Amino acid sequence: MAHSNTHTPADSRENLDARERAALDQAELAMRHLEENNGYGDGDGSTRDYLVLFKSLREYKAAAIATPIFVGLEAVFEVLIPTMMAFLIDDGLTKQDISAVWKWGGILLAVSLASLAFGIIAGRTAARAATGLSRNLRHDMFEKVQNFSFTNIDRFSSGSLVTRLTTDITNVQNSFQMLIRVAFRAPLMVIFAWFFTFRTSPSISLVYLILIPVVGGTLIAIAASVHPIFVRVFRIYDRLNSNVEENLHGVRVVKSFTREEHENTKFTYISQAIYNFFVKAEMRLTFFNPVLTGAIYVAMLVLSWMASQQIVASGNNAALGLTTGDFTSLITYTLQIMMALMMVSFVFIMIIISRASASRIAAVLTEESTVTTPENALTEVADVSIRFKDVSFRYSEGSEKDVLSHIDLDIPSGSTVGIVGGTGSAKSSLVQLIPRLYDATEGSVRVGGRDVRNYDLDVLRNEVGMVLQKNILFSGTIAENLRWGNPTATDEEIRHAAKLACADEFIDQFPDGYESRVEQGGSNFSGGQKQRLCIARALLKKPKVLILDDSTSAVDTKTDASIRTAFAQEIPDTTKIIIAQRISSVEHADQIIVMDNGHILDHGTHEQLMETCEEYRSIAQSQAKGGAIDE
Repeated sequence: MAHSNTHTPADSRENLDARERAALDQAELAMRHLEENNGYGDGDGSTRDYLVLFKSLREYKAAAIATPIFVGLEAVFEVLIPTMMAFLIDDGLTKQDISAVWKWGGILLAVSLASLAFGIIAGRTAARAATGLSRNLRHDMFEKVQNFSFTNIDRFSSGSLVTRLTTDITNVQNSFQMLIRVAFRAPLMVIFAWFFTFRTSPSISLVYLILIPVVGGTLIAIAASVHPIFVRVFRIYDRLNSNVEENLHGVRVVKSFTREEHENTKFTYISQAIYNFFVKAEMRLTFFNPVLTGAIYVAMLVLSWMASQQIVASGNNAALGLTTGDFTSLITYTLQIMMALMMVSFVFIMIIISRASASRIAAVLTEESTVTTPENALTEVADVSIRFKDVSFRYSEGSEKDVLSHIDLDIPSGSTVGIVGGTGSAKSSLVQLIPRLYDATEGSVRVGGRDVRNYDLDVLRNEVGMVLQKNILFSGTIAENLRWGNPTATDEEIRHAAKLACADEFIDQFPDGYESRVEQGGSNFSGGQKQRLCIARALLKKPKVLILDDSTSAVDTKTDASIRTAFAQEIPDTTKIIIAQRISSVEHADQIIVMDNGHILDHGTHEQLMETCEEYRSIAQSQAKGGAIDE
């Protein structure tokens, strides 16, 4: 995107202070990345994308099919109205025949009421079908995301998924409602109105055969030029949502560093980019109105001239040419045709906008999880010995370097294993291969002697309790959060798990105890409290493998020791894998793995590594000195 298209609201870059310029540079860098990268899952708006979406109609398919039928009946009766008016004028009013007035007036009223009734029914069925489609699409997309592997989730940013579940689906809902109602009604109106025009005056009907292609061609040309702009807009919407989400999650950091202006500048720049692109698209779309208005005026002028000539020549005699009633009906048919074309333009605008949205939704619905349950999957984990056999791993096929490289590791069932290493040494990547959050790129990970890819996915993950680095709690009560580990857990089991995780110490201090509210993301709990609740939640699963991914880093050393003691006494048969920064958290483990840059540098007991591994000894000694200074 050229900078000239997306100016900051400030008069110029020179008027910004250093922080604002830094924020603007950061936002511009992100925006350039969006422009250079077509965006994963943007699609091209092909027919295949729409077919994918329409599969979600399901129980609303009958309403979607019924709507065009009722719309067709509405159009038929509406097109009859001008002809009935012509009969009313010519046979009743012109001839001053009151019986003809009542006759054609009654028919005209009946036809109008029929058109109105079918229009109301079509409106109800169209609304039901469109809202039903959006409901099912949200459900299907959310369900699909729940089944994604971490690899799939990495391909879509969270901001992008939010946009697709909200703005994109709303666009598709609106366009689908217009498609099954207006898009059917408008062409039928044009065809029927032209037929009655031809029936009344073949020569005048030829005017529409010239104007309709001109209007239609202009509309198609504008649509082709505007679609790429809306594709860009929705990618920028993704960036906007990601920016908002990031800012809200990190609001404490923003305020502690007084970076509000920095974040405001970033947000304003991205918001301004959306504004500029929408203005650009809308400016192109506005060209259609003058073309359509001009076509209406031309049609009216030509019609008036030709009709007046024919009326004068015929002397208002229907047998010789046009009558006053015919002229009135032709005027009405002209308006109907042009109004129908205007409705088509509205539908086209909605389809242009929704075309990009439909592709983005279809991309999620057609995305296949990289981690799936195989046919004839194993449904039982016999024992929980773990073996990594020549395992290499990278997060994406395009990565040039392996995150893990040729890992060989044996973990006996029921043992306690510690994993240490510097930041970026791939400790978390290693353990995430065990419950198949990711799959190994090369080699195999075996649990109970069987490749993890041979197990039923739910069975495998139910046997593995994992407390990730990022401690997430959900809105609700403490008890509801803990029951994520076991929905049928009794109150006594919940209290016992909390006691093992040393969480009972602070839970009992709350007035409502285990019924105390947890705010979104656990924002009303400290880091250490969230870690202990997450550990308790994992313990309620009664897993055969328990993985703690640096999940005691925010608790004090005394609590850390108490948790480890509880593990040793309460779950001695569970295989425990502990990733830690503190040597004291793993020094009593049966085996300690030292990792560096995706490789196993060394392994052994604490005493062995103190003698043989320089890296481990250096970490232990630096922490020992730090502890002495603290004391």
